[in-house]
Amino acid sequence: MSKTIDSEAEVDLEKSNRDKYMNFQKNLRILTPKGTNLKTRQFMTKWHGRNDHSTCSDGHLSPELVVARAYRNGVRVLALTDHDTMAGVPDALRAARKYGMRVIPGIEISAKYVQRQTGRGGVVTAAREEPIHILAYYGCCGPSNCVELEDKLIEVREGRYGRAKEMVRKLKLLHKPIKWEDVLRVAGDGVAPGRPHVARALYEAGHVDSVGQAFTKYLHDDGPAYATGAELPAAEVVKLIKETGGVSVLAHPWTLKDPMTVIEHLVDAGINGMEVYRSDGRHAVFGPLGEVCKLLRIGGSDFHGKGDPDETDLGGIDLPSMAVHEFLKVAQPLWSSAVEQILQDFAQVVSERVENDTNQSNKRSFDVWKGDISVSGISLPGEVDHVRCLRLSPWLSEAEKELVEMVASRLGMKTTTTEVDGQLALAVYKH
Repeated sequence: MSKTIDSEAEVDLEKSNRDKYMNFQKNLRILTPKGTNLKTRQFMTKWHGRNDHSTCSDGHLSPELVVARAYRNGVRVLALTDHDTMAGVPDALRAARKYGMRVIPGIEISAKYVQRQTGRGGVVTAAREEPIHILAYYGCCGPSNCVELEDKLIEVREGRYGRAKEMVRKLKLLHKPIKWEDVLRVAGDGVAPGRPHVARALYEAGHVDSVGQAFTKYLHDDGPAYATGAELPAAEVVKLIKETGGVSVLAHPWTLKDPMTVIEHLVDAGINGMEVYRSDGRHAVFGPLGEVCKLLRIGGSDFHGKGDPDETDLGGIDLPSMAVHEFLKVAQPLWSSAVEQILQDFAQVVSERVENDTNQSNKRSFDVWKGDISVSGISLPGEVDHVRCLRLSPWLSEAEKELVEMVASRLGMKTTTTEVDGQLALAVYKH
């Protein structure tokens, strides 16, 4: 009798799970309209790399090697989120095409929350800064308003140089001298130095037994050699990410000193989500808190390729499929708005009014675009000369393609298809 009951229970459970799966697939079809290719649907089941770093900031592997390692680990959708720079995104995109992978252009922006205490008459009597990191995830074509974004990132990166120099100065006062040239060497050519680079130089100079000890003894928040840089106000970062067509997510909230106050401030500023999933599962505090605050709840390995045995590898954190589903529901309108703005920028750049003008801001857009897009000349039937076109990402959804057709028509442009490494991609051009 009990065996029959058990069998019936198993059948009910199997049916329940099957119904949940079918509902999920139905939602997936709604989210990715009919005709969307298989690779786009892989986003839902293969997005395992969500907060990963390369040698363009404080990672130990080049963007190409990060992509190769991710592919080896079964990752098919990877977000590269270097600190305060998107310099590694183009190389990651090129590498990903060899594997049929999708790379999400991303960034981890250094921000700060300033809590002020006031006395009588509203006079500020004390202020306390808390450093925080905010992730930005962009669509396949990358951010819009990219000149504005890059200018802000340059500001933060320049602040990193000043911050690192101040750390070197404080270490000298602590009788732990290191050479500025060594910090720059560790960071790499053109890379704005951060605490990990100072810590590595401190270790190489023989002042500490490990890079970790450099943090615990000298470089931790409020440590004797700690210094601040030119971090942007948290609310400003959230606004910047939204205006450039990205999804904003608070990184590793469990490292904050006063997480409740910071999260409340970020929710008021309009942040989209926060990390709650780690290698040990969903965080017991921040998982439920994210639900209460109605935030997207995702997670990432925070992979740097340090080689430490306790470092979570690429693809080492599983995210529930429905969490990705909720992420995409928020992301799609933001990413579509970015595509529309990029088309408008391109239309301005190629127009005769701009070509004959000195509008360097628009022309500079070509140089700072960091998505899977490019400007090139193509041959069209009946045309003697090459026509300048904007090649868009092969990963555009059907809804985004329809948007491109509509916006291009409105802006007096035409569309065609071109091939990128064996994949067909939509391109827009103007006679």
